[in-house]
Amino acid sequence: MESGAKKWGFQGKQGLEAASTATVRGYLNLLMGNINQDNCLTVVPLGHGDPSHFPSFRTTPAAEDAIVDALRSAKHNCYSTTVGVLPARRALADYLNRDLPYNLSPDDVYLTIGCTQGIEVVISILSRPGANILLPRPGFPLYEAWCAYNHLEMRHYDLLPEKGWEVDLDAVETLADENTVAMVIINPGNPCGNVFGYEHLKKIAETARKLGILVIADEAYDNIAFGSTPYVPMRVFGLTVPILTLGSISKRWVVPGWRLGWLVTSDPDGILQKSGVINSIAGFLNISSDPATFIQAAIPQILENTKEDFFSKIISTLRECADICYNRIEEIPSLTC
Repeated sequence: MESGAKKWGFQGKQGLEAASTATVRGYLNLLMGNINQDNCLTVVPLGHGDPSHFPSFRTTPAAEDAIVDALRSAKHNCYSTTVGVLPARRALADYLNRDLPYNLSPDDVYLTIGCTQGIEVVISILSRPGANILLPRPGFPLYEAWCAYNHLEMRHYDLLPEKGWEVDLDAVETLADENTVAMVIINPGNPCGNVFGYEHLKKIAETARKLGILVIADEAYDNIAFGSTPYVPMRVFGLTVPILTLGSISKRWVVPGWRLGWLVTSDPDGILQKSGVINSIAGFLNISSDPATFIQAAIPQILENTKEDFFSKIISTLRECADICYNRIEEIPSLTC
């Protein structure tokens, strides 16, 4: 103890380092930190998940104009409301209402700092002593990180490659018990790239209802589908089971750095309200940060002015890139794709 100082009364939070290393960033940082800097070989960043670095994936001018208009208006330099500004929530509710058998309202929409904060919110509010949650395997490791941080027990169900990476619903029923609070599905899939069909999503909803658990639908890649199975949002089944949907503009508009996402409650029967989940979401957002107000304010214009040909071009480019990757991997004897 230097200079006779007494024992210091602080230390780092136990378990936080272990939780953070379970994320994509944590794995990449670990790998990059172990690269031999004296090796002259070029490192190919296959873990690069940000398409905005490449000129083929620039966002639409309509989105850029919306941001500039909101910023230059000088009307959105203020703090945001806790759940997000009303015009943005109203525009998103209208955007997400397409093809639903019921209507979402602005009160069902909560704006978040990307999908990442949405995951933080739902895992935090569902955590309680003894509770467990069902996570897909393979899946997105940020769920494991937040579960570890919140001491929420994780139980993994498998995705079945021989069935197009569908959920092993028999395993879901076996894993669940009276302390299971929710199951997470990622659709379109990350990392498998699969898209669940309507009938399979219906079975997921019916299974969750049978078990008395809600469904957390991670739809960060909504509408990014170029195979034979059309994308169907899980919220279509909100009349069957309560659903918390996570989404953002990051992937579809190719702007992950704008950090604008949403958490949407699909629950016409009011089960989430009665159980206190709605109050918990609002309470959590009361003590957390908000997305930048001017980006929220741009949302109505972004949604209204983005033309379908922009999305079609992005999908076409992604399909072309996927085919190139697939064909090159198939040429490598030691890999199967």
